[in-house]
Amino acid sequence: MSDLPHIHETHPDIVKRLKRADGHLKGVIEMIEAGRPCLDIAQQLHAVEKAISQAKKTLIQDHLNHCLEDVVGPLAREQRRSIDEFKDITKYL
Repeated sequence: MSDLPHIHETHPDIVKRLKRADGHLKGVIEMIEAGRPCLDIAQQLHAVEKAISQAKKTLIQDHLNHCLEDVVGPLAREQRRSIDEFKDITKYL
């Protein structure tokens, strides 16, 4: 594994999403400690979960779109189809 940083254009957005999720999570902890209703807590936990899930999805898609392309390089149309299908199916992770 390389020691060079792998920074992509989506990384700032991912960091922003994760910081938002971190803020929500801290809020959830405060809600639990304050004895807030379970429905309110569950809604906030859902927001945290969605933010983290979206950050993960964005990171994986970015990796496939850039890092995989660098490794694979130019391919014939038929070979390209398999790579494109692989990238498309990962959207459902």
